[in-house]
Amino acid sequence: MVHYRPTNASKRVLDKNSLYLIDSGGQYVDGTTDVTRTVAIGKPTAEMKRHYSLVLKAHIGIATARFPKGTRGQDLDPFARRPLWEAGIDFDHGTGHGVGSYLSVHEGPQRLSRLGSEVLEPGMILSNEPGYYREGQYGIRLENLILVTPLTKIEGGEREMMGFETLTLVPFDRRLIDPKLFDPSELAWLNAYHARVRREVEPLILSDDRPWLRHATQKIG
Repeated sequence: MVHYRPTNASKRVLDKNSLYLIDSGGQYVDGTTDVTRTVAIGKPTAEMKRHYSLVLKAHIGIATARFPKGTRGQDLDPFARRPLWEAGIDFDHGTGHGVGSYLSVHEGPQRLSRLGSEVLEPGMILSNEPGYYREGQYGIRLENLILVTPLTKIEGGEREMMGFETLTLVPFDRRLIDPKLFDPSELAWLNAYHARVRREVEPLILSDDRPWLRHATQKIG
């Protein structure tokens, strides 16, 4: 299920050797957050690791995208789906939605989806949240918030390009990552992201929690 709400009929115990998907966030003085992580409970299977890694590749495809003025959300949506399509799978929701401040966490008009016809402009905030859901077994979604960056010249290029700055700083579960499924540029992005998480978050947390953060952000591959 893409969005799970526990009821007396649907509630379940978190089983050993399963996946736990948590979609969370909050309202703060300087903005709204929306972050999703999937973590392993016990020992994940090879299939779980493969599907998680494909979703992470999809996430990185959006995080590293460069695009010219006039690009719409629907133009970028396939950047996330390609790794999944190549494996014969997909997800049945948009790749990302706009995020408001003191408004709705789902705040348009911008979005990354097949229906995203709004042109992306510098300063817009969206989510980057591809996923995969195996009915009756487990779900995977990995969500960060991203900011559209200003137009800049690329050396040797002819047009100015925008991109995304990742705002969310939460580690990905290393136990679910299969390095063999990533190309060098994807691993470089992932390791640079984890290094940034460690650098920016470690000074803000209790000293007793810092060993966990260091372990969670160790270099991969």
